Amino acid sequence: MRIATWNVNSITARLPRLLAWLEATGTDVLCIQETKTTAEQFPADELRELGYASAVNATGRWNGVALVSKVGLEDVVTGLPGGPAYDGAEEPRAVSATCGPLRLWSVYVPNGREVDHAHYAYKLQWFEALKAAVATDAAGPRPFAVLGDFNVAPTDDDVWDPSLFVGATHVSEPERAALAALRETGLTDVMPRPLKYAHPFTYWDYRQLGFPKNRGMRIDLVYGNEPFAKAVSDSYVDREERKGKGASDHAPVVVDLDV
Repeated sequence: MRIATWNVNSITARLPRLLAWLEATGTDVLCIQETKTTAEQFPADELRELGYASAVNATGRWNGVALVSKVGLEDVVTGLPGGPAYDGAEEPRAVSATCGPLRLWSVYVPNGREVDHAHYAYKLQWFEALKAAVATDAAGPRPFAVLGDFNVAPTDDDVWDPSLFVGATHVSEPERAALAALRETGLTDVMPRPLKYAHPFTYWDYRQLGFPKNRGMRIDLVYGNEPFAKAVSDSYVDREERKGKGASDHAPVVVDLDV
């Protein structure tokens, strides 16, 4: 099986590229983040024409996640059980489903904005709820993974210049500790192999020639339990999809599995 995760930064803007990429790569399951659309506006019909069923959690202009699968979608859970609200509302940041032999989550972890912002506290609360929600599956015998945009670089190697991020979100100790606590439920960081540079970044800012200069971060992650990790035969970041006009600022992370 081939599965992937991709923050598309608006599925409406990226739809032609997305459909072409799915067809070219033969991906069986794709976890999508930042759809920036409602569930009603999600392009389920276009995806169905390629053989994909869709599970969507999206409510409007911001956020939004989805799972699209050629191998079935069962036991769909929309939202993060026990998850916190922000400004009185539950944001659409998680969806999970059984896709053939796998149980998968597509997540879009809150950004956090600034370390003294209320959104940062919300981010840490969201991580706590995610850890609790996945603990049983993470420790179980079925291949299981949480994929998505975690908005945290796990180590200093995962940012292009750590000195520029001191005191900022995405690299702070509480965020990294929350990520480590999630792994401790029984999950492993499935590290993609580098295709061009020494480290496989997944996100590059649109500004200041971030991508051509490889000023990136690895914040799009695949965290799998032991049965999932043992089945991985390959993993890589598809940097080609960050190139050219109309690209997302994130690239897909692809994982091949022998299951």
